[in-house]
Amino acid sequence: MTTASYIFLAGASRGVGREIAQCLREQQLKVKALLRTDATRNELEAMGIKVVLGDAMNADDVESAMQGDEPIDAVISTIGGLAKDNNRADYLGNKNLIDAAVKAGVQKFILVSSIGAGNSVVALSAQILEALQPVLIDKEKAEQHLIESGLTYTIIRPGGLHSEPATRNGVLTEDPRIAGMINRTDVAQLVCQCLNSDRANNKVLSAVDANMLFGQPEFEKFSL
Repeated sequence: MTTASYIFLAGASRGVGREIAQCLREQQLKVKALLRTDATRNELEAMGIKVVLGDAMNADDVESAMQGDEPIDAVISTIGGLAKDNNRADYLGNKNLIDAAVKAGVQKFILVSSIGAGNSVVALSAQILEALQPVLIDKEKAEQHLIESGLTYTIIRPGGLHSEPATRNGVLTEDPRIAGMINRTDVAQLVCQCLNSDRANNKVLSAVDANMLFGQPEFEKFSL
């Protein structure tokens, strides 16, 4: 990423997205955050982040936000959840972001998805899958749309999320059978590392804490 261009971040108001915002600013990268409301605007601007208001569920909003005067090198999205008319941002919001990124000539798109989406369905129990099925279906659709978009991508599927300080034990793997927990701060660190790693290009990676695995499986860690 160049120092003159921006990282476009969707989902910066809370959770993993907020942790990513903090991580990017610590690296002195320029960040442009898409917010649906003004609720966290002051906090993000105090971090040195450029805020643009818009709804990811509205394709025109997203395109306008991404087509501004500032060049955008990469897009990172952590958005999800129910929005309006029972449409989930997990698919539709991310689809709008992906389509706008294509039009804007963005170099890389990092999508934070979830273990259980796509071929990682094998990692979760039937009970958990049943509870999460609608969300996971939409996340898988977003993943597939990104893969087929022509953009250079990295898809990161975290396990269950904790809001605790970073353990620095977060690991990535291409093994879709792995499940476990991970702190949001550690997910953010892995996302920021993938941003500048060519090895992560066009990869789908599960993210877990090496000390919070479900069971004790042997697996190959992905090296950035």
